[in-house]
Amino acid sequence: MKAKIVLLAAALAAILSAGNASAQTSFGKSSLFNDGWTFILGDVEGASAGTFDDSRWTRVQLPHDWSVKGTLSPANASCTGYLPAGIGWYRKHFSGPRLPEGKVYVYFEGVYNRSSVYLNGHLLGERPSGYASFLYDLTPYLDRSGDNVLAVRVDHSRKADSRFYTGSGIYRNVWLVSAGETHFALWGVGYATRSATAKQAVVAVDSQVEGPLPASAKLALTLRDAAGKVVSKANVRAAAKQVVDLKVPAPHRWDLDDPYLYTLEAVLSAGKEELDRTEVKVGIRTLSFDADTGFALNGINRKVKGVCLHHDAGVLGAVVPEEVWERRLLNLKAIGANAVRTAHNPQTPVFYDLCDRLGLLVMDEAFDEWEFNKKKWVEGWNIGTPAMEGTADFFNEWGERDVTDMVRRDRNHPSIFLWSIGNEVDYPNDPYSHPILDGGNLEFNQPTSGGYKPDAPDAMRIGEIAGRLAARVRAADPSRPVTGALAGVAMSNQTAYPDVVDVVGYNYSESRYAKDHATYPDRILYGSENGMGYDAWKAARDNEFIFGQFVWTGIDYLGESNAWPSRGFYSGLLDLAGNVKPRGRMRAAMWCEEPVCYIGTYPKPQPRPGSRWPMGDSSDAWDTWNYEDGQLIRVVCYTNAAQARLLLDGREVGAMTPFNDATGIIGWDVPYKAGVLKAEGYDADGRKVSEYAIQTALRPAALHAAADRSDLDAGGVVQIAVEVVDDNGCLVPLGDSRITCTVEGPARLLGLESADNTDMGDWTDNVQRAYRGRLLAYVRTGENPGRIKVRFSAPYLKGAEVEITTHK
Repeated sequence: MKAKIVLLAAALAAILSAGNASAQTSFGKSSLFNDGWTFILGDVEGASAGTFDDSRWTRVQLPHDWSVKGTLSPANASCTGYLPAGIGWYRKHFSGPRLPEGKVYVYFEGVYNRSSVYLNGHLLGERPSGYASFLYDLTPYLDRSGDNVLAVRVDHSRKADSRFYTGSGIYRNVWLVSAGETHFALWGVGYATRSATAKQAVVAVDSQVEGPLPASAKLALTLRDAAGKVVSKANVRAAAKQVVDLKVPAPHRWDLDDPYLYTLEAVLSAGKEELDRTEVKVGIRTLSFDADTGFALNGINRKVKGVCLHHDAGVLGAVVPEEVWERRLLNLKAIGANAVRTAHNPQTPVFYDLCDRLGLLVMDEAFDEWEFNKKKWVEGWNIGTPAMEGTADFFNEWGERDVTDMVRRDRNHPSIFLWSIGNEVDYPNDPYSHPILDGGNLEFNQPTSGGYKPDAPDAMRIGEIAGRLAARVRAADPSRPVTGALAGVAMSNQTAYPDVVDVVGYNYSESRYAKDHATYPDRILYGSENGMGYDAWKAARDNEFIFGQFVWTGIDYLGESNAWPSRGFYSGLLDLAGNVKPRGRMRAAMWCEEPVCYIGTYPKPQPRPGSRWPMGDSSDAWDTWNYEDGQLIRVVCYTNAAQARLLLDGREVGAMTPFNDATGIIGWDVPYKAGVLKAEGYDADGRKVSEYAIQTALRPAALHAAADRSDLDAGGVVQIAVEVVDDNGCLVPLGDSRITCTVEGPARLLGLESADNTDMGDWTDNVQRAYRGRLLAYVRTGENPGRIKVRFSAPYLKGAEVEITTHK
């Protein structure tokens, strides 16, 4: 019998976590604690003391990433984008008399990294992980009558402790949480779908209570639909830990195209006294995985079309506002993506909220390293000997707690369908080794570095560690499978690793799919990390037993840089500004159900015998039509139409050509002539179903600016797209004007992003060059309402202005 996992939480046994409507702690009353902080870069003696003088420190608003404001230098580590790190201190004064009665906590969504938190000089605790969310009880050390000082030391002195950009500091939200003596535990209210049909769903609500529980304590549960109508409720005697089933008639199930959310209200009371309450968004849906037929959501088989994502946003660093993530995720969904992988660490909480609301599946990943650090370039790129800085020194002490906390914090998100315990921890000889490596290069793009190294760590440890981590995940949440992203499959097949996880991810190992499916018929397989090649997609598309792929990567990111100048890695479907790149258009042709058509161009390449790219660099062909008269230009069409033709000023210059399933591209060679170039896609019966046109751009004449929103509540973020255009309003792809941005009114400029990966200048000011004719401005509006004017100017060009109105 083939392996099949049906995940309806029928074996629900562990405590399920929850999301609070604000802090996502699932208990008490919370408020943002981001204002009024001071900061200094450097390790300052005595800074933890309540009486320390911080009056000369810099005032900052949290979240805050000090690295992205630093100076890019070729002497810094290329692995984290040539930006600095270091040690920093934060302090915040707050009034004791203004605090609520009862217990008071502080909740950090994330601090990178190795944080130590003090209240009035008392050490509350230390958390080395830069991605874990954590809570401290302030109550024992509070001065209820006077001034209190919260101090946070952040030690990111190991500047190259990651292969990609991490940021430095308190880069996620901080919350103040108040509660009575008896309250729900941290992440202590949650749910899972036991079963769901068209007629009825059963939702298991799990709760955990901290503090003394009166004998009269009651737990009231109320589930409301999106319109606020009560659809199910229960009122039971409260216990320290319990599970209560709610029956939901005719459930509206959460799905990719219909991400419907209910609201669960949990109220803990004793007599007439309310002890605590919380709200949780609920998505009712079922998951199943089969070794032969792949993945099904709500009983319907789906092919996962996923992207890997890091957590930065170019010039914004690791502090990415909700609005920025929303635009980026919507752009990914528009080109056919239906899933994301949080490579290679838990994301900010609001990221999962957005995936819940937008209808995107999430593979939530915990680690890029376990007990040993990976090799990283510390000074420059490919210079000297790579260092072994990283986070392995605290893995044995904290790893199991970190993965448990990830699951407990995030499990109430219906978007999450996989828990990943690690990425490429089995890379051959980095660090583990096994005698099978003497067989040669067994993995595509995975060198064995000279074969088996008997002095290296024994690869059999991978299975042992994976087993412990997987057990912790299942104890915290039995409703989803555990997975891992394997880089050295041939080696890992000799260990217990593939057997202790429920679903096995293969990185860049498409050539092994058929072989391993035959050898291990019970193994549930998918591409946990894949290149952009068309063949990699076909390996998932054409094999029912491969339930999907996650391409590297969804968006360009800082770090993993090449030789200077290089801010980051350029493999994304979207650029650093969140704009769709040509390879994103090509992906849309592979993934989208609706008609897709796009044309890009480049000078005809010289033939390269044996090249795996017969169309040249066809995956990144930009939609520009400016060349020398008569120059032979290759025009490539990314389309899902059965056939396409090419027209120049209405005259056919490229004959109707069938779609080429060997390359995924239709192409023509055309002598250049200025005008309007258009591709038309047709179905098999000759009906036109899509088209795409580009035209010759004239000289730059003006700037054009458009905001994603012009009327909003105060305190939000507006994204303004600026283009260099000609007299006809056409984008000038070669426009690289130096653009100045000024803001008037209750708002401030967060940053200007051109998406130029090679620009290593100053990204902290209000002046940037356009790249490929584009620039994106991030503007945060103030807390007070008003009218805002954002102006853009450039030498010799007509300027542009955007007006924004904010309300309370």
